[in-house]
Amino acid sequence: MARKNRKTKDPAKARGKAGANAARPRGRLRRALAVLLRWGLYAAGAVTLWVGAYTVINPPGGYYMATEAVRLGGVERDWVDMDEISPHLARAVMAAEDANFCDHYGFDLEAIRKAFEHNAGSGRVRGASTISQQVAKNAFLWHGRSWIRKGLEAGFTVLIEAIWTKRRTLEIYLNTVEFGPGVFGAEAAARHYYKRPAAELSLAQAARLAAVLPDPKDRDPRSGSGFLQRRAASIAGGAETLLAEGRAACID
Repeated sequence: MARKNRKTKDPAKARGKAGANAARPRGRLRRALAVLLRWGLYAAGAVTLWVGAYTVINPPGGYYMATEAVRLGGVERDWVDMDEISPHLARAVMAAEDANFCDHYGFDLEAIRKAFEHNAGSGRVRGASTISQQVAKNAFLWHGRSWIRKGLEAGFTVLIEAIWTKRRTLEIYLNTVEFGPGVFGAEAAARHYYKRPAAELSLAQAARLAAVLPDPKDRDPRSGSGFLQRRAASIAGGAETLLAEGRAACID
């Protein structure tokens, strides 16, 4: 009885088929990565245009201001240009929040180091956010302590430093920072607390406004508390030092 001929597999063809099967997932992965990269570039471009637009367009507020408006039934805020804000207030907030504002590129590494050392040995957390970082949060993001928000904040800060001038950064900060519950920006704060425009604030008044930062919901610049008086006096002295040493020249 004749044996049936068995087909012998071609080793080269088998290897080729296996290679083709293995190549399909790799091809799909490459295509997926290409799509992600393309959309990532689109997103980066859109964000860059968004930040760039605010060099000439005044930000409407931000997510946090909008949520406070809903919560409180409205907020006080009137945008004013930098020329309409007392230089005392500009230097006072620098002295209070970011004395090295003119010297860094968005991140104060020395302040970060000191905050890290302080927080490692203390139950009370100290922040090290610069004015540029706070503007990124106020104008583009939401408030919170998540790592996602901090990562986005860092990215926006880099763009702000690359695209805006220091003067523009401080101008936007002074028009978006909260000085009290529902009181946003220098003009609203000056009129709310002192019944005068921001351009007419004295050094003492400016220092008291800056003294409520970074806790505006629990501090009132008109308070007679010893803490606020001491803090305001320290801020006023710091503002005068910034002026005398030329360390506020970037906002002139």
